[in-house]
Amino acid sequence: MGGTDKGKTRRQAEFGDRVRMARQRLELSQEALAHAAGINRTYIASLEAGQRNPSLETVVKLAVALKVDVAELVGGLQKVKGRS
Repeated sequence: MGGTDKGKTRRQAEFGDRVRMARQRLELSQEALAHAAGINRTYIASLEAGQRNPSLETVVKLAVALKVDVAELVGGLQKVKGRS
């Protein structure tokens, strides 16, 4: 759960939902997305569950693999309340 182990935040959950929706639009499995992005499948699963706080580099890798602009994954997250 991120570097601080304080549990997931609403922003992390929202980001995970966005990744999942983009992945499903492309009809990709978590494994296929992981392969395309060069990320471990279990990390994809934990991202989608809102349990990870990805680095900028990871966000960019996901956006490229999902064929979306980074803004589609992170746009407006500053408006989402932080800690649950």
